[in-house]
Amino acid sequence: MPFCRVAGFSALILTISGLAQPGLAQDNQSWTSSSQQNSPNATINPLRTSESHTASDGSAVSRTSVETMGMDGRYVPYANLETQSVRVNDTTVRTTQRAFGWDVDGHRVLIQEKQEEIRSLPGGAQTVTRTFSNPDANGALQVVQREMEDSRQIRPGVQVTNTTILSPDINGGLSAAVRTEQRETRGNDGTIESSRSTLLNDGTGAWKLSEVRETTSKPESPELRTKEERIFRPDSTGRLALAERTVSHESKASGGEKREMVDTYSTNVPGVAGDDNLQLVQRASTVQRNSAGTQSTIQQIEQPSPGSVGASLHLTQEVIDIVRPDASGNTRQNRTILTPDSDGRMGQVWLDTGKTDNPAAIQVDIKAPVQKPAKK
Repeated sequence: MPFCRVAGFSALILTISGLAQPGLAQDNQSWTSSSQQNSPNATINPLRTSESHTASDGSAVSRTSVETMGMDGRYVPYANLETQSVRVNDTTVRTTQRAFGWDVDGHRVLIQEKQEEIRSLPGGAQTVTRTFSNPDANGALQVVQREMEDSRQIRPGVQVTNTTILSPDINGGLSAAVRTEQRETRGNDGTIESSRSTLLNDGTGAWKLSEVRETTSKPESPELRTKEERIFRPDSTGRLALAERTVSHESKASGGEKREMVDTYSTNVPGVAGDDNLQLVQRASTVQRNSAGTQSTIQQIEQPSPGSVGASLHLTQEVIDIVRPDASGNTRQNRTILTPDSDGRMGQVWLDTGKTDNPAAIQVDIKAPVQKPAKK
């Protein structure tokens, strides 16, 4: 069976799976990217990542390779992600994604395979089927999950998307385990309203409502847009109750500057016994600026101290992204993550530097820091 050298492999695969997604819109396009992640914190392993992307004649291939620091101080293979998309016909695109790791003997082994087929239908409708398979003890692939998504416009400005997730059952087949029903309505004034319900199969064939998300996004002016999301979950009596609320304000200023502030309220306050009262648990502020071809983004996360109710917020993380072109025509990317020490002074805990010749590159997505294994 596969053995991961470092903890956090599954989380890392989920993160890098969104990095090098093949696109078929621009044929005959190739690009590469590389990045280096380091941390002064000895409990976090450095990472080295390289990506490549090639698109030609209705097919695209992307490869992502991640290396991590071994016990001897040298980089060793950690994870590979290979994705291939093929346009089957005018209405269908099929994508195969395979994630690989390394066993204790240093052999590359398949961890998971995902098959996705997207089919466009008349009237803007679309169906998506995703199948996830894992190898068994003999290496044969076994389906562990299938998602079936159906999206269609029922009238102008109203889109309905229904998704069913099937999981293995006791009879050796697949049975519906989770179902989501989403409706999105776009108004002529730019307002977008969305409602998504999640239902779980209780094992007897009955569906139980587990969550409802209601979102409203609307323009307050040409420079300001607000968005509010409300999450309802069953309370101790089984009735739906407001469990979380997120309010965001996004503004645009002259010169291309963008600002966003997101306040998150929740009944689940870290270190405090739960009750029905919403408390401010996080504020995220983001400022994005563009100047002379350079894009800089600064995000600050503020949170109350664990166990406190109604306490003032304090800075718990700052992320600085800088993306700029260089003389050779490549794009240089740099991300720094800062957190406060015991005295409240901000210090660097993570640094990601990279470059790419992808003409569409804006900023690099950072892989989750990987915990370093204890020395034996």
